[in-house]
Amino acid sequence: MLSKVKKAITPLSAIRGLHKSALDVVERPAPEDTVTSSFGRFIQGVQPQHLSPTVLQRSKRMVLDSLGVGLIGSTTEVFQLALQHCQHMYAPDDISSVYGRKNTRLSPTLAAFVNGVASHSMDFDDTWHPATHPSGAVLPALLAISDMLPSNSKPSGLDFLLAFNVGIEVQGRLLRFSNEARNIPKRFHPPTVVGTMGSAAACARLLSLEHAQCSHAMAIAASLSGAPMANAATQSKPFHIGNAARLGLEAALLASRGLEASPLVLDAVPGVSGFSAFYEDYAPKALPLPDNDEPHSFLLEEQDMGFKRFPAHLGMHWVADAAATVHESLVGLTGGRVAPAAVREVLLRVPPSKYINRPFPESEHQARHSFQFNACTALLDGEVTVQSFSDEAMQRPDLRALLARVRVEHPADNPANFDRMYGEVVVTLEGGDVLLGRCDTFYGHWRNPLSNDSLRKKFRSNAGTVLPEERVEGLIQAVEQLDQLGDCQPLLTQIQ
Repeated sequence: MLSKVKKAITPLSAIRGLHKSALDVVERPAPEDTVTSSFGRFIQGVQPQHLSPTVLQRSKRMVLDSLGVGLIGSTTEVFQLALQHCQHMYAPDDISSVYGRKNTRLSPTLAAFVNGVASHSMDFDDTWHPATHPSGAVLPALLAISDMLPSNSKPSGLDFLLAFNVGIEVQGRLLRFSNEARNIPKRFHPPTVVGTMGSAAACARLLSLEHAQCSHAMAIAASLSGAPMANAATQSKPFHIGNAARLGLEAALLASRGLEASPLVLDAVPGVSGFSAFYEDYAPKALPLPDNDEPHSFLLEEQDMGFKRFPAHLGMHWVADAAATVHESLVGLTGGRVAPAAVREVLLRVPPSKYINRPFPESEHQARHSFQFNACTALLDGEVTVQSFSDEAMQRPDLRALLARVRVEHPADNPANFDRMYGEVVVTLEGGDVLLGRCDTFYGHWRNPLSNDSLRKKFRSNAGTVLPEERVEGLIQAVEQLDQLGDCQPLLTQIQ
């Protein structure tokens, strides 16, 4: 149980060569009632019995999916760059495991970093509303801590899931402090802000910090948060998730040493910018402490998670599904291959969002953020897959020809909001025929979630790129039974 984890903080000092007092948890007087202190009290006070069967099931699906996209992400160039940097620039510290690497271990914070980079390296990770990628910022940090703790003090699977859900819940609550945040972001990438805070909250819970230290962990994390949207569709974007996992973990560890920060960081203080610095319309609310006898109303209970069927920005899934419908009609008309020469125009009706409106993407990262690329790929192939973003697929003459025929409109009734947007693809043929495809809710959206079979199929495909079949199946079993495991070692063992 969590009490064991709390006692295990002291043996960690022996691992790290620190004085015993460096990571001791020190009880402090209760602060006055504030929004910030309410989050600290929640992080410390929520208990396993507050997790409903629905929340447990949904969070286990998130863990499985995140592990899969992290494992396939460990094959990417950006992951290799991050790993090489950590191995060359820092002294060896063989504690926490790295996705897809059998005998590679790093310090806990660096392992959280590279595994977070892997999770977002293909933009294949889960997405919520308001928009963020919640699992990749939290799961790598918790795995790193679990590796860090002595073998006789590993957290139970249920404690692990509780900490994971704390990290997800904190992200969701912080996003709801702003109406601005409910739409596709224009200024900063949300995982770099709420993801860092969620990672700090989850790590503080798994380390069994007392409530004042949990609040300080959040406040420290706020000073480590933020990245501009200018780096979307570049190799630096995956580093946003890696840094969220790493810096959240560092914030919790610093708080455990006794480092303090603003006790009002989440509160609306006139004339002082705390967390409100990230939002124009900041309106914080306290997070109530759950009743001991009843399940807590987690946001994950109210809204499921969005899981992607192919590795691209979430908005791409609407146009890909709409275009796949038109592809079927085109194949029916031609009796086979879709010929770009037969197409006069491709009209996309999508929300206004500049960073995902990319007519001629020049890299895989740009292609993952291009309405045009994903619509045209689905028109040609009937689907978008991992292979769609290979150099060979991106340079196909048919694809380039079709891209040149695309026009984009932004209807007033199609907002840049993942809960309300739609995608329409209108293809006008040279003969004058018009074909229309529309998607209001793609398969994988929280309103139309992937089935367990579909999620396992995605996981097997992703994890199977780096793990043998028995490890893949072992991970599925470990995750599905996670809430019943006495400690999470079986999960840690299967990942490498």
